[in-house]
Amino acid sequence: MAAGRSSRLTGTALLAALTIVIDYAFKFSGLKIPFPWMPTLKFDFTGIPIALSLLMYGLPSALTTSAVAFVGIVARSGDVVGAAMKFASEFSTVLGLAIGMRLVRKLGPKFSKASGATLGIVFRVGAMSLANLAVLPAFYGLPVGVAYGMLPLIAIFNVAQGAITILLALFIHGAVVRRLRPGS
Repeated sequence: MAAGRSSRLTGTALLAALTIVIDYAFKFSGLKIPFPWMPTLKFDFTGIPIALSLLMYGLPSALTTSAVAFVGIVARSGDVVGAAMKFASEFSTVLGLAIGMRLVRKLGPKFSKASGATLGIVFRVGAMSLANLAVLPAFYGLPVGVAYGMLPLIAIFNVAQGAITILLALFIHGAVVRRLRPGS
């Protein structure tokens, strides 16, 4: 979807605001769904507006929306480490999505979306594995061996959360594009 400079700015601002609204709504309503095998990890929909900002306005918009989510989480909770982990998870997802979609653009939109989704999830799992190996021992005092032992569950969670984010964003984006197409 092509957009002018003011449209990109406005759309990015709206999606960044939506990210904050979703984060606050999930936090204060108690609707975050705990991952059954590691309840400290919780599913949410905060990444969907970030992925939509990528799909609608490009990677700079997704970076901006991710940064706004980081600031909003810090403002809400004071948890800089948790906010940084959320930023890393969501931005690595959209970065992989962007690279994957660009790599196979010539094969058509279905291949582009599939490769983007796959690479988005792979980037997220890789980034969050590395981030958890650094953060769990340094900030939460867990032994490195325990952090390594947690990686399979963390990876499974990130595959599921990445898939939720990407698939719902692709669905919503497709619906918006169809609705805004002339003659629809």
